[in-house]
Amino acid sequence: MKKIYFDYAATAPTDPLVVEAMKPFFFEKFGNASSPHGVGREANKALEDARQKVATFIGAKSSEIIFTSGGTESNNHALFGAAENLKSRGNHIIVSRIEHHSVLEPAEYLEKNGFRITYLNADRYGMVDVEALQKIISEETIFVSVMHANNEIGTIQPIAEIGRLMKARGICFHVDAVQTVGHVPVDVGEMGVDLLSLSAHKFYGPKGMGALYIREGIRLEKFLFGGDQEKNRRASTQNVAGAVGLAKAIELASQNMETEVSEQIRLRQKLIDGILKSVSGARLNGHPEKRLPNNSHFAFEKVQGESLLMSLDMAGISASMGSACTSGALEPSHVLRATGLPDELAYGALRVTIGRWTKEEEIDYFLEQLPRIIKRLRD
Repeated sequence: MKKIYFDYAATAPTDPLVVEAMKPFFFEKFGNASSPHGVGREANKALEDARQKVATFIGAKSSEIIFTSGGTESNNHALFGAAENLKSRGNHIIVSRIEHHSVLEPAEYLEKNGFRITYLNADRYGMVDVEALQKIISEETIFVSVMHANNEIGTIQPIAEIGRLMKARGICFHVDAVQTVGHVPVDVGEMGVDLLSLSAHKFYGPKGMGALYIREGIRLEKFLFGGDQEKNRRASTQNVAGAVGLAKAIELASQNMETEVSEQIRLRQKLIDGILKSVSGARLNGHPEKRLPNNSHFAFEKVQGESLLMSLDMAGISASMGSACTSGALEPSHVLRATGLPDELAYGALRVTIGRWTKEEEIDYFLEQLPRIIKRLRD
């Protein structure tokens, strides 16, 4: 049976070149980067070289990068750290309704502990309204979080425009760029962000490794205590192998981005056009143009998403309804609800995300199988 992977937004296979770069740091160069001896210094040099590569890729300084366990920790650290440090200035926080749960749940926790949270709406395409954002900012607003691109429907937000607004108002601005770093150009200076989260496994790096950009001059309360690693901003023995893998994945993304983006847009559009033409009652979710190059997301009338995923899996195709972090949830996606999609359509959602190793014949096979499966389910 064929095995076709169309869930790159959930995680990507680790590139073999990344694995090769990491190998020495499990065996020959296994030192603790905080140790003063030669083996430790060797590990520390590799760690700092990796930090510099990550910083350069997003237009930052090496001193502005801390390594984390991934996007969830980076997002949590940004919200909790900024809220605690800025609470003397105000208690109002704004997050968009379409954020990942690793932003929404910390916001809910902060709301229970004295902060006022306002949720910024999105339109039918999942695009936030900058004018609406301007109207809900108050003198008490201390923090705004808007993701660069949505992890479910792929819509890319006007981050630079929001960044200019936040800078003019002196408000700390955080961006979850987990879905964009390594896939589209990201420059923290051009975007005007103060804090930015990224995760290695979304662009062919190792799982359990990420980073948080903290602009020079921005202070965050510590998130983990018990050591002075990461310039006393995150305690814990540093994952040197993971950092090396993240840096190698960044290096490969830099080399391959232009050709990969072009090819993925071509394959994605073939997939979108094919589905909308061959399946009645199909709707494309997300912005038709301002979207991730590898993302397509649909809603189908009179189809249950869980049944559709099971049937695709039986045909050798791995896809998803949306975020892997909420795959066990019985409620429709909060992102689709935020765009105004009725629940009966949201229950029939399907996310198809392609990647570095997607082949055109896999798209052809999918376009052959999907209409048959949907017809069978409807019958």
